[in-house]
Amino acid sequence: MKRRSGFTLIELLVVMAIIASLLTIAVPRYFSSLEQSRETTLRQSLAVMRDALDQYYGDTGSYPENLETLVEQRYLRALPVDPITERSDQWLLLPPAEGIPGGVADIRSGADGRARDGSLYAEW
Repeated sequence: MKRRSGFTLIELLVVMAIIASLLTIAVPRYFSSLEQSRETTLRQSLAVMRDALDQYYGDTGSYPENLETLVEQRYLRALPVDPITERSDQWLLLPPAEGIPGGVADIRSGADGRARDGSLYAEW
């Protein structure tokens, strides 16, 4: 009598259980690293846009009326996408202090929610 080669149901279940336990360790770390990279990208985008605003003010003596002016004047190549909202049109534009010409002196994220450190995205 010949014996058929192959895996038994028990062997397959053991392998599936091992894979499932490894996934329970790996998946949370993966999503945590995704969240960390989004926050890092948001901080970097804000820093670049604030630097462009400061350079524009230093060159012209006034702040731009909108963010598109920074792109048109080549202070930015393109308007960055907010990695949290995944949109480039939801930035919160803060006007300059009274008496300073222009429309945008600072910028913040329009994203709702909190970062991993507990701070609000809209306060960065």
